[in-house]
Amino acid sequence: MSGAHARGRTRSAKSAKSAKSAKTAEPARSSRLAKSSGPATSGTSGTSGTSGLATEISASLVVFLVALPLCIGVAVASGVRPELGIISGVIGGLVVGAVRGSTLQVSGPAAGLAALVAETVAEHGVAVLAVIVLFAGLLQIVLGLIRLGRMFQAISIAVVQGMLAGIGLPLMFSQLYPMADAKAPGTPIENMAGVPDLTARILTDRQAMIATLLGAVTIVLSFVWKKVPGPLGKIPAALVAVALGCVVAALPGVDVRTLQVGNLLASVQVPGAEEFGALAEPAVLTSVVTFTVIASAESLFTAAAVDRMHSGPRTRYNTELIAQGAGNTLAGLVGALPVTAVVARSSANVQAGAKTRLSRTLHGLWLLAFALLLPQVLALIPISVLAGVLVHSGWKLLAPGEFPKMWRQDRGEFAVMTLTMLVIVATALLEGVLIGLAAGILLAALRMSQTVIRQHSEGDTAQVVMAGNATFLRLPQVIEALEAAAASGRPRIRLDLTGVTHLDHACRNQVEEFTAQQRGLGTRVELLMPGPAADKTGTAARAPRAGNGLTGGTAASPGTGSTSGSGLTAWDAVSPGVGSTAGSGPAGGGGFTAGLGLTAGVAVPDDLRAEAAALSAASPTPGAEWFYLDTRPLPDDYAGRPPLVG
Repeated sequence: MSGAHARGRTRSAKSAKSAKSAKTAEPARSSRLAKSSGPATSGTSGTSGTSGLATEISASLVVFLVALPLCIGVAVASGVRPELGIISGVIGGLVVGAVRGSTLQVSGPAAGLAALVAETVAEHGVAVLAVIVLFAGLLQIVLGLIRLGRMFQAISIAVVQGMLAGIGLPLMFSQLYPMADAKAPGTPIENMAGVPDLTARILTDRQAMIATLLGAVTIVLSFVWKKVPGPLGKIPAALVAVALGCVVAALPGVDVRTLQVGNLLASVQVPGAEEFGALAEPAVLTSVVTFTVIASAESLFTAAAVDRMHSGPRTRYNTELIAQGAGNTLAGLVGALPVTAVVARSSANVQAGAKTRLSRTLHGLWLLAFALLLPQVLALIPISVLAGVLVHSGWKLLAPGEFPKMWRQDRGEFAVMTLTMLVIVATALLEGVLIGLAAGILLAALRMSQTVIRQHSEGDTAQVVMAGNATFLRLPQVIEALEAAAASGRPRIRLDLTGVTHLDHACRNQVEEFTAQQRGLGTRVELLMPGPAADKTGTAARAPRAGNGLTGGTAASPGTGSTSGSGLTAWDAVSPGVGSTAGSGPAGGGGFTAGLGLTAGVAVPDDLRAEAAALSAASPTPGAEWFYLDTRPLPDDYAGRPPLVG
């Protein structure tokens, strides 16, 4: 038998050695095969590389076609020259796109910031906007370096959806005016209120009606073009709308406003000392924080959404935040628009089959070449068409279908979402987001403070039992239950808080004050408080034996007690977790159980005796807390009373 084992070990050793040799030889064979295959292998690799490069270039062209009208449209909606939008698109491609933060997400000027940019430009001017964008970018870099990129994920989805809806709704109404070749009145409320007058103008002005129809056709195409079958449906809807608009604008008798694009390089304006001096104004500093938070949140929310669209490398949030900061820093230095990640361009990049950062980087190069070499083509684009593209973007940001969906899923979150949107529309983006966050935190706090409070009376005892999380938010219910127990007129009150998982200072203080007050009035109050694993010293050793009891005030030594039936064992602990320390009970060393008491002369069941024996052998737990505040001697007639609990 021993020899068989030895032979088995020998064969196993040989097998292992053979396997090891095979593993060692495999790379060598692979290397020889690679050498012998020579040109064939190289040709295959080259074909694969060429195919991948062609896919990346094709995807970059698709992204370019989607980005071009959006860059120009966002600039127009922001109240700045169109070339600034193109510059931001170039920076989003060549600078942000080259950094290894996210693989497929595309950055550029975003429709979500258009309303905020327009408000900032109207209040401070384009030059000060550049300083705000510059310092927002620097702050983004700092946040990324200290690894706070994922912090922006710790925001309620209801607040995020409310923020997007609050951006989308004003964007839609503000673009209704450029869609009719008119000027928007100003604030979102004013834009909404001015729609009837705008409608009357459209109906009486032929050219305004033509422009509005172009915008309306653009909106319809944006919704239905994706359903067009075949290769034609893969062409971006915005590009189709722009081409159609250019054709209509060139027809005789049509006089709609078209895009006027100046020299791209001449549009670069570095902010000076006067603009940097504006940082001393609190409103400008507030704008820096606002742009930082919103641009970062939008970029990282987009990153999370884009990661769900593909199975490639996941986003490195801190690195992506640094990349966005670098893009905004450069955008601020040249006086361009702020840069964020954009869902429309990113999804187009994924759907076009891109796998690497090359496609999003090249799209910036195509934007730069087009603006420098073919600016006259941009002058053919009707402004109403670009406004129609942005109305469609605003509708997607608003996402009306999310409201009934949120209502069905969670009405509390629905309230937070709606409140965030309404406050943004009525005031500004920062105020709306802050109020939304506060509402979300309050909702979470209320839901975490789920306290079950039951007040009832049994015999001569009024009982209050609490479970769950007792925080100051539930203090009114706690006070109501305590007052009801006091008003019951019972000579005894029992407060059982052992089921409470969290008891904050406010609730604890209220319970203890109530206990002291009632004892001062002569009411016996038994208070069982929550605590960690109980100290087992002085519990099991003083557990009652069958028929034995303890007289009030007599300390029990291990295994001893008073004569049968002479006292109560109601306070003797027989289970771990709750009880008093030695000397705090009426038996001078007896412990207390939460909800387990035995009257004198009642035999202890075998399972309790076994538990007591196990506890007597256990070692104490350091730092344990036992709470029992009623240390008065037991009344003489208590032996005949029923147990408090069973």
